[in-house]
Amino acid sequence: MLIRVLLAEDLHLVRGALGALLALESDIEVVASVKRGDAILPAAVEHKPDVAVIDINLPGLDGLSAAALVNERMPGTGTLILDNVGRPATLRRAMAARVSGYLLKDAPPEELAGTIRKIASGHRVIDPELALAAWDSSDTPLTTRESEVLTLAAGGHGAGDIAARLRLAPGTVRNYLAAAVGKLQARNRVDAIRIARESGWIL
Repeated sequence: MLIRVLLAEDLHLVRGALGALLALESDIEVVASVKRGDAILPAAVEHKPDVAVIDINLPGLDGLSAAALVNERMPGTGTLILDNVGRPATLRRAMAARVSGYLLKDAPPEELAGTIRKIASGHRVIDPELALAAWDSSDTPLTTRESEVLTLAAGGHGAGDIAARLRLAPGTVRNYLAAAVGKLQARNRVDAIRIARESGWIL
């Protein structure tokens, strides 16, 4: 029985390489391939994959948020997150989102197919050392709203744009940003974004 896979990766070369790699497996078929996070759920609804392989950093909607939507709307589809770094705080978010698997991109090629097979069989696959590091790591000092505002600021949005998106007053947005800078003991907003990203608290 073929395992139906959806690929979500924004870089064309990487997406093509993943597709070519999986095409070598006789029991795996790539039934859909998308380059944006907000295209994942519609493609999953249409093609009904057994496993969705999702890059964590995607335009439109980040990989973890997209995986959470798939888990909610299509519980029969497993979700495998691919990440470059594997920061403990990011893995904690992935586990909280109930992803089926979490794999670093520098893993051996054969590990991808093996992980997909395990997820399709109903197993959850997360590297035990990464999982242990995630549980041992400290929680973010930022509130959900502060993280949200800082994430939008990291995407190049100004206070006015963020305020419009979140339906807040511009002054309130500036207060959230100032609070984030203070909590992270950062020099400024750019430094706060760097610290939060390196800690895995925002994407």
